[in-house]
Amino acid sequence: MSLLSFAIALWVDWRLGWPDSLLRRIGHPVIWAGRAIAALERRFNHGGQRRRLLCGGLVTLGLITLAALTGALLQGVVTLLSGSAVVTACIIGLCAWPLLASRSLYAHVEAVLLPLQRQDCGAARREVAKVVGRDPDKLDANGIRRAAIETLAENTSDGVIAPLFWGLLLGLPGICAYKMINTLDSMIAYRNPRYLYFGRVAARIDDVANWLPARLTALLLALSAGQPGVLRGLAGEAAQHRSPNAGWPETVMARLIGARLSGPRQYDTGPTDDAWLNGEAADPDNDAFARALWLFAGLIRLLSMVLVAAALFSLMR
Repeated sequence: MSLLSFAIALWVDWRLGWPDSLLRRIGHPVIWAGRAIAALERRFNHGGQRRRLLCGGLVTLGLITLAALTGALLQGVVTLLSGSAVVTACIIGLCAWPLLASRSLYAHVEAVLLPLQRQDCGAARREVAKVVGRDPDKLDANGIRRAAIETLAENTSDGVIAPLFWGLLLGLPGICAYKMINTLDSMIAYRNPRYLYFGRVAARIDDVANWLPARLTALLLALSAGQPGVLRGLAGEAAQHRSPNAGWPETVMARLIGARLSGPRQYDTGPTDDAWLNGEAADPDNDAFARALWLFAGLIRLLSMVLVAAALFSLMR
């Protein structure tokens, strides 16, 4: 039933995303989580280092626990009230649907490519600013493409594979808890004076939660592209990335599109001197960018078919 639930969740998300009509009426679970995180951060993120570390850890653990309990309660109520295992699986799949981000990720990244194809770097900078944290005004066309493709690769793991992994493993409690972990990481896990201590626990938990999904994402990208050879020597190159996890899908994506990614970049907090991934290749052009989107769409379709097939096989047993 878990296979069927998450096959439904992925299919609905890929086909519909999160409709604007729903967003206007009720918002989105990530927005709800973000408001709670922001309110608690404003309330407790002050004082000395030890106090910030303690309060940040308690806020992080409390919100993750609350998310998991909410998922468990919802799953329990659906299971109790539904008279059919298949109906239960369908409802749980619909509950999990907004916690995936395949369609929105594709749409946001494609919105960066379209103006680049028209040679409109100004519009591309405005679009890429919606999905990356680096300073878009410092990006030329090559930098815009790299930033968008890196976001696509990293969030293939964070927005699709990892929530599916934890959902398949632990049901609604697992995917709800993971989504809270990921939202905490995106909001407070920064190495700057404001968040260095308050967000430290969130950053460490996110690293642990994404360790296996990131490596699984790299494997799935390679297999869905029919190029398992790109995995050769992957661990060593991925380890050069500043993140213990993001380097895996980004390195595979760089190899699959035949372009270099990462490298030095400019954030609001200052410049970095990050290593290049697939550094012997040239910067991605628009064709490489389009190929990255094509690879992502292929992976989603393959995952959908595998989950549906596995669910049908399980039901027929």
